[in-house]
Amino acid sequence: MHRFDETTDALASSVIAYARQRMLFDPPPLDAARSEAELAAAVGPTVTPDGLGGEEALRRFVDELAPACISTDHPRYLSFIPTAPTEASTLFDLVVSASCLYAGSWMEGSGAVHAENEALRWLAGLAGLPDGAGGVFVPGGSVGNLSALVAARHRARRRLAAEPGGEAPRRWLVASSAHTHSSIVSAADVMDVDVLEVEVDAAGRLTGPAVAAALDAVDPRDAVCAVVATAGTTNFGIVDDLDSVGRVCAERGIWYHVDAAYGGAGLAAPSVRPLFAGIERADSFVVDPHKWLFAPFDCCALVYRDPEDGRLAHTQHAGYLDVLTSAKELSPSDYAIGLTRRARGLPFWFSLAVHGTRAYAEAVERTLAVARYAADEVRRRPHLELLREPDLSVVVYRRLGWEPADYHTWSARILKEGLAFVVPTTHEGETVSRFAIVNPLTTEADVATILDTMA
Repeated sequence: MHRFDETTDALASSVIAYARQRMLFDPPPLDAARSEAELAAAVGPTVTPDGLGGEEALRRFVDELAPACISTDHPRYLSFIPTAPTEASTLFDLVVSASCLYAGSWMEGSGAVHAENEALRWLAGLAGLPDGAGGVFVPGGSVGNLSALVAARHRARRRLAAEPGGEAPRRWLVASSAHTHSSIVSAADVMDVDVLEVEVDAAGRLTGPAVAAALDAVDPRDAVCAVVATAGTTNFGIVDDLDSVGRVCAERGIWYHVDAAYGGAGLAAPSVRPLFAGIERADSFVVDPHKWLFAPFDCCALVYRDPEDGRLAHTQHAGYLDVLTSAKELSPSDYAIGLTRRARGLPFWFSLAVHGTRAYAEAVERTLAVARYAADEVRRRPHLELLREPDLSVVVYRRLGWEPADYHTWSARILKEGLAFVVPTTHEGETVSRFAIVNPLTTEADVATILDTMA
């Protein structure tokens, strides 16, 4: 299995040919899910004592399994938060796997880590963090948020222990709004801390005064170790009042974390950069290049103002790791949950190196322009109604007169027709429709075509 022989060479040619053909599709096939029974009947057993052979295994994937996966890079995939990797990043993802790189430590992957750090520094610079800021690429925003909050609690514990007579609180709390991503609640569950839910303003934003009021109402026996603001909520793309929240955190000495997993790409776009004023106050933030910065899955950047906070919280200690922990060079695995890691930031770095940051700014601006067009189209059509002016590239609207079943029937129909993938969402108990536009290849014509089907 581990020798590159003639059979492997032939399989490599077939795999590369398929990958090339998939990249040549313009647009890629939208496709759709199939039931377990349908797939079992079509594919048959694949894990067998003697194996299928490379060509047959590839055939079953290409003919049956791949078409049962919706293409997230299709320009009319507008559900959840899509992805739209550049061709350069996709190609380099192949290189990363073929190179068998380990990027958990500087000792084993210094070249890869150096390149990843270049990309992290660009992101930190966009946010206005100081030169010493840095971090690590992790699988996704959930792991990034959890790792940041673990570091926040660790710092709070250290500070408490340094105080004369400092006693541990009855419960640690993490403050956030009801619009915060579900991963924050999940992280709190994993950490066994409680969530302090803070009211948002009329625009749906978390604000400093609301955070201050919530902090003042906390039971003296408890303590808040972190406040989480969001720069681009998943459902509406709302950017919290980052500056006022950051001021309150600074005044009270509380860790300030910004979840910019989706919206952080907007830092590169001059037209919306003012919305992010105050993110430079953050002790940590996350942004997912696999969402709106055109990298393949899975790639989230976790950035610390002071990486030492991350290192103190996450460095693992064991005899076999002494050679790493005693080294002067800092290793990526010191900054987040998890020790083993692939060089998941390299495809993003490579695309940045190939195209330059100006191209990224232009691509993000393009998606914002299409989102503004979508909002205008909704306003123009009398049977549609915009729920909120978009901050970024998420557009939420209702079809007047429709019940929840109408949205779901419509969504299933346009997917079955191969037109688009647009699933409903809910807001305050109401079923509505939503576009998340992060693909620069999504056009105004795509938006109009989809909206025409709702007439």
